[in-house]
Amino acid sequence: MKKLIFALCILASFMLGFAFKSATEKNSDDVKRVTGIGGIFFKCKDPKKMRDWYKDHLGLSTNEYGAVFEWYQGSDNSKKGFSQWSPFSDKTKYFQPSEKDFMINYRVQNLEKLVEQLKKENVTIVDKIETYEYGKFVHIMDIEGNKIELWEPDDIEYEKLGNSIGAKTTK
Repeated sequence: MKKLIFALCILASFMLGFAFKSATEKNSDDVKRVTGIGGIFFKCKDPKKMRDWYKDHLGLSTNEYGAVFEWYQGSDNSKKGFSQWSPFSDKTKYFQPSEKDFMINYRVQNLEKLVEQLKKENVTIVDKIETYEYGKFVHIMDIEGNKIELWEPDDIEYEKLGNSIGAKTTK
C-alpha cells in the first residue's frame, strides 16, 4: 500500500509540475515566428552587372530577378525550400520607408497569426498582407528602421513559377 501511495504522489507531483510550467510559460508555441531566411535584397548601381558578376565569379545561377537557392527543410527534409537573392537598383523605392540599402526576407508559417501578435507587441506593420500563388507577404520595421519582409511561402508554387520562367536554382 505504501508503494502505491508513493507512486501516486510521484505521479501527482509530475502532473502538477507540468501544469504549473504550462500555466506560467510565455505562449511561445502559440505563434511560430521566423523559420528561416527567405531572401536577401540589396541596392546597387547596376543590378544586371551585379547578377553577372556573381554568376561569373561565384557560380550563382542567376535570372532577371537575382538567384534562388534551393535547399531541403530541416523539419521535413523531403520538402524543398527556397531563398531569394536579389540586387535592386539603388533608385528603388521598394525598401521605403527604410533608408537602408538592404532588406531581409524571413520565412514564417502562419503570417496572419504572426501579424496579430506583432500588432499586440507594438511592432510597426508597414502594409497589409498580400497574397500570391507562391505565398503571402507583409512588411514590418525593426527598431532601427530596417524594413523586413515576412513571407509565408508556398514552396511548391514558387518552384512552379521558377520553372515557368526557365530559372535554375543554385544548390
